[in-house]
Amino acid sequence: MKFSEDRSSIEEEVTKKRQSHLRLNLFFFGSFIIFTVIILRLAVLQFVEGPKLVPGTEDPNVKNVPLPPIRGTIYDASHEKLAYSTPVQSLYITLNAEYKFLPKAIKLGEELMAKFKELGDPTQEQQELKDIIYAMDILSMRSGGFEPRRIKAGLSKDEVAYFIENKSKYPGLYIVEESVRNYYNDSKSGVNGVAVQTVGYIKKFKGASTSLKVYKKIREKKNDDPALQYTELEDVGYDGLELQYQDVLRGKNGFRSVSVDPKNMAKGLEGITPPERGNDLYLNIHKDIQIAAQKAISEQLTWLHSHLVNGRTHPNARAGYAVAMEVDTGKVVAMASMPDYDPNVWRTGGITHDDFDKIKYIYQNGTIRSFRPSEAKNRLESVVYLGSTIKPLTVLIGLNEGYFGPYSTYYDKGYAEFGKDNTRIKNSSGHVLGAISPQEAIKESSNAFMIDMVGLKMYSSKGKDSIELWDKYMKRFGLGIPTGVDLPNEYEGGRDYYTNKKETTQSKMARAAFGQEGKYTTMQLAQYTAMLASKGRRMEPHIVDTIRDSSGKVIKKFEPKVLGKAEFSEAHWNVIHKGMATKVSSFEGFKYDFARKTGTSTQWAGRENVDNGVFIAFAPRNKPKLAIAVMIPEAGFGAQSAAPVARKIFDAYDSVYGLDGVPKGQMSQNADNSNVSKDTTR
Repeated sequence: MKFSEDRSSIEEEVTKKRQSHLRLNLFFFGSFIIFTVIILRLAVLQFVEGPKLVPGTEDPNVKNVPLPPIRGTIYDASHEKLAYSTPVQSLYITLNAEYKFLPKAIKLGEELMAKFKELGDPTQEQQELKDIIYAMDILSMRSGGFEPRRIKAGLSKDEVAYFIENKSKYPGLYIVEESVRNYYNDSKSGVNGVAVQTVGYIKKFKGASTSLKVYKKIREKKNDDPALQYTELEDVGYDGLELQYQDVLRGKNGFRSVSVDPKNMAKGLEGITPPERGNDLYLNIHKDIQIAAQKAISEQLTWLHSHLVNGRTHPNARAGYAVAMEVDTGKVVAMASMPDYDPNVWRTGGITHDDFDKIKYIYQNGTIRSFRPSEAKNRLESVVYLGSTIKPLTVLIGLNEGYFGPYSTYYDKGYAEFGKDNTRIKNSSGHVLGAISPQEAIKESSNAFMIDMVGLKMYSSKGKDSIELWDKYMKRFGLGIPTGVDLPNEYEGGRDYYTNKKETTQSKMARAAFGQEGKYTTMQLAQYTAMLASKGRRMEPHIVDTIRDSSGKVIKKFEPKVLGKAEFSEAHWNVIHKGMATKVSSFEGFKYDFARKTGTSTQWAGRENVDNGVFIAFAPRNKPKLAIAVMIPEAGFGAQSAAPVARKIFDAYDSVYGLDGVPKGQMSQNADNSNVSKDTTR
């Protein structure tokens, strides 16, 4: 009996030990599984999710507040600053919970207003209490609880010193170094700026994002990287190069890491990461050549108001446009849209109503787009018909289509007729030229030749399809399509031979042949001129030469780019080059043989037909270096109105770079230095 009991006791004890070992094994196995999961999770965090995490955002109670970047500089080809940012000190506040009480906020506002009036710049407009309270945004109507509010920009030295010394007295107030955009201005010599409309201007992101698609998309797109977030008061490019190269010039934000309480109010500053400066643009535009172009147009406009051109003065010649482009490289060395203005009206990212009223008809770039540079709605826009400057291409088309040969003869009786009503188009001043060759037709600017030998022959052979063929040729020479210039909002041109519903196809072809059915920009005309010079190479016009970082290291170099090649017989090109020899008095004494074509297009403005001055040229003729196009709407004959502007631009280029590769300005300087050296030895 006792043995039986002992055996039962032993079995029970063995069973208990087995159960204990099982539980222990299960415990160790479970622990192993848990630790394995933890290790795997840590590995995933470290190697998979780790790179995706933005530093400083792991703690939900720490917010990263962007600090605007410092915008890069825009230099001309001589390394003169055309647009640059200078630092200013601004007073910001990050609200904490106590400022949610209105009396406390008003008391702070009153103290700040008093200090601003005591220590601020007396020449600046003083802020009132309502302005300061609005800037504080106590109810967070415009900004989140922890986001900083700018109270005042451009603090004086006394204000900066006071708020630094009394930092403990004003919790949440701090000073931030920001930047103000400045633009080249030489008031002593009367130069508002260099290529004002080409460089462009800035606006605050808050306003820009309501009107430009590119900034609307940025606002709509969530970006968790503080370095790439745009702030409401950040300056952004709104036109010209400032807009075209916004991403290049902008740089990256810095940010303030702010700890917040459960109500999203700031508790303290955790740290500051400084912003990164944007890259710099170095242009092909040269200040000296550009200023020469600007002054030449301004002086010519004044001259046209008081001197006779084809028997009358031209008081409605209010604007002029010029583009100078290197033939082999496509580099745009000058691009003038006149009149211009002082671009520093935009320096703070905004503009007053009074200032905008003064510039609203001239702030756009007339060399690349179409707009009316006048308050008078019945005056012409910046884009006009090309007139006789199209004739070299017209003859080239006729030769290529086989309508005549290089040595064919046409009898010019002073006019051409077409249509059922025998519409008659005369040569300029009704000149009867007699027997002329294609080369002479270009030189003497025969309307009759262009109509009879090209326009009407193309219509006779192609009928309604003649318009399509003409359009194809225009586009091969960059007329009616974008040039590819590195500027925003380029106008493609007006192809009236398509849109004009009042004329028959025959009539449109006749008029297109001598330059009356296509409206193109000065930039398109310059690219076309460079194509004539290079015998068919269509170069991409480029404003920017290089992009460099703040240390001067080249980030990108823009190389010459050929957009297309118009293939024609060498014999045909020779006819064109030799024919571009119209007499132009303003080029008397010009030392280079050069190819040129004057143009006078006619358009209806107000209650009369007016003549537009157009001129194209390239030099030297046999080794073309520079192509120039000039347009002056409502200015009369191009030979007298537009050509003098081109002459001054050629002279400026010759001085800086040399049309033969030898800078004449450098030669003059060397001669002066030589004379000085001789004088000092006497």
